[in-house]
Amino acid sequence: MSDGTDKINRSVLPIPTRPRTGLITYDAKDPESKYPVIEQLRPPKGAPNVLVILLDDVGFGASSAFGGPCQTPNAERLAAGGLKYNRFHTTALCSPTRQALLTGRNHHSVGMGGITEIASGSPGYCSVLPNTASPLAKTLKLNGYATAQFGKCHEVPVWETSPAGPFDAWPTGGGGFEYFYGFIGGEAHQWYPSLYEGTTPIEVHKTPEEGYHFMADMTDKAIAWVGQQKALIPDKPFFMYFAPGATHAPHHVPKEWADKYKGKFDQGWDKLREETFARQLKLGVIPSDCQLTPRHEQIPAWDQMPEEMKPVLRRQMEVYAGFLEYADHHVGRLLDSLDQMKLTDDTLIYYIIGDNGASAEGTLIGCYNEMANFNGLAALETPQFLMERLDKLGGPDSYNHFAVGWAHAMNTPYQWTKQVASHWGGTRNGTIVHWPSGIAGKGEVRSQFHHVIDVAPTILEAAGLPQPQAVDGVAQMAIEGVSMLYSFNEAKAAERHETQYFEMFGNRGIYHKGWTAVTRHKTPWLLHGETVPAFDDDVWELYDTSKDWSQANDLAKQMPDKLHQLQRLWLIEAARYNVLPLDDNVAARFDSDLAGRPVLIKGKSQILFGGMGRLSENSVLNLKNKSHSVTAEIVVPEGGAEGVIISQGANIGGWSLYAKGGKLKYCYNLIGVQHFFAESADAIPPGSHQVRMEFAYAGGGPGKGGTVSLFINSKKVGEGAVGATAPSVFSADDGCDVGCDTGAPVSPDYGPRGNAFNGVIKGVQLAIGEDTEHADHHVSPEEALRVALARQ
Repeated sequence: MSDGTDKINRSVLPIPTRPRTGLITYDAKDPESKYPVIEQLRPPKGAPNVLVILLDDVGFGASSAFGGPCQTPNAERLAAGGLKYNRFHTTALCSPTRQALLTGRNHHSVGMGGITEIASGSPGYCSVLPNTASPLAKTLKLNGYATAQFGKCHEVPVWETSPAGPFDAWPTGGGGFEYFYGFIGGEAHQWYPSLYEGTTPIEVHKTPEEGYHFMADMTDKAIAWVGQQKALIPDKPFFMYFAPGATHAPHHVPKEWADKYKGKFDQGWDKLREETFARQLKLGVIPSDCQLTPRHEQIPAWDQMPEEMKPVLRRQMEVYAGFLEYADHHVGRLLDSLDQMKLTDDTLIYYIIGDNGASAEGTLIGCYNEMANFNGLAALETPQFLMERLDKLGGPDSYNHFAVGWAHAMNTPYQWTKQVASHWGGTRNGTIVHWPSGIAGKGEVRSQFHHVIDVAPTILEAAGLPQPQAVDGVAQMAIEGVSMLYSFNEAKAAERHETQYFEMFGNRGIYHKGWTAVTRHKTPWLLHGETVPAFDDDVWELYDTSKDWSQANDLAKQMPDKLHQLQRLWLIEAARYNVLPLDDNVAARFDSDLAGRPVLIKGKSQILFGGMGRLSENSVLNLKNKSHSVTAEIVVPEGGAEGVIISQGANIGGWSLYAKGGKLKYCYNLIGVQHFFAESADAIPPGSHQVRMEFAYAGGGPGKGGTVSLFINSKKVGEGAVGATAPSVFSADDGCDVGCDTGAPVSPDYGPRGNAFNGVIKGVQLAIGEDTEHADHHVSPEEALRVALARQ
């Protein structure tokens, strides 16, 4: 902890350069010539290293550290040497929690009232971080910390996610991190991730068959970064933000880790909740008078599930549990490296087990490939289909998620799940704090109410740093969180975070001095088609959580005056923190024109050039549900053409135009289930040529098929039929590449490596046909919203 002797004024950042004082001489050899020693910028003496670990989509009842069935020995190890916080809260959703964590402000205050994909012009929902809320990492960097982020970043506005930037919202742009290694977006293929180092797209050098997995990779990079920092500048403390994609879908994990849980979930999710609840009571992470809340009728009972589905459902949970343990294992590797470098005692570690509750976005039965659900093709995943792929669940060919019942069980003992900000199942996440130099207690539990916005002020206080009044000449809004430092060595200290509002997609609540008033407005897995009431018609519930830990006993009818008091307080807090106006028409907000959100690509054509890649679906002309063409100007070498000219998507869905054995070829990959091909009759001759693919869309609604025609220099050379197409999305993170197919390959005709085109690509034009205006081809706003929400 800072020793309090620092004399530097750090309230204005960057810290102004101090003017030179004293005598100025003409000749440096003059004996009167004296210069002050150059001082390197450092934080106050005693400022600790800081490591913030944030897992993804892990509920309160998942980790063994909080009584869950998924073994997390490294979380337990930290808890044994530190503190468990059992009343720590998030925002119920990914991007909002992360923006709040990294700024110390409520998510609406910093423009992140929802996910970036549905940002609107409303200040609380625009996804743009105001320059009056400089991030924690920037404050620490400008005070002399080394800063780095590893893993997931889902705070970049969608119109700024391309390799062209701007990079103001990226970790190494305005985010305050000197180094970043990870992915931009809501989720990533853990076997074939689309990665950036800083702002530069990079490719991994191993395949899954060679042992690659992103969780291991990002941990290797984090360990190497700490080692380099301490080898070269050992007196400079670091701030590391370590944010894996685990356990967000897809639940990708080496098979042997999932196999460790074989048979352990045969009892089903209802019995699992009871078992977890018993362990939580024994551990003391919930009080002895806590009640296990009942399963809501919208969630099917385990006994109601078809018998032929149960082997698949059991395997879904085995894979999830293996994924969480695997993630914790690599967290343990990072912790081991700190031990080996003798840094642990002076490192303040936050291990936040989830950015929200477990996710119920996998539907009532789960899925093998999320893209099937996103594209309205879930009917393809029949029980027979799923059983045939049981052993592949969690592997490189899958893109899997578990059923709602498992998500609910992972949030034991609370109601509801991720997205439901009104109830603890969506917002309460077990959190561990470990800092031997600053915390005397070991293995203790802290039950003061806290929120993710409290992490930043805690770190600043531990480092002896003030909240800056101005950064880059801009006056800063006050940090809205409350430091947790007071509770580190005072188990019974009165809590200081007395009031906290919650809101997500109209689900809202208020906590005030032990009481909560809450209302659930929407059901998380009904992402479209649900009839929701007017906000004034929402039914509110009232709980005295000083006596009713799990929000089990609704007192709204017995105490209407108390309920009204808290409803009014919610409205006051909502007005204060940019929550208003409430907007549950999120489907319309997916339309950028209606929402007032910038759009990167406009018009009916787009030119791409050789070497461009890592282009997300927000960065490329949308060719779905319409006739379109792909035209390339290429130079073929004497030995004949080979390799990918342009591709979009991944092994779980997409399309590719390429040369195979000298011939022009096109592949349409329908969600990894079916591949449609067209091939030229003759080879492409050496020299400069124009090759073209024309797709004549059949029409009659979204997701229909069409006819593919191939041309070389305007001469038709091939034709093929595509039976059906994906109407909404190909891949969450694997984008469009010119001259190769990075990540998981779209076509089975080539592998993930060595598929680059062997000639020259001068340019590629994407163009959409005149039938783009036909209304029956359009994906509804509700369907587009369903896809966006399930990917965050």
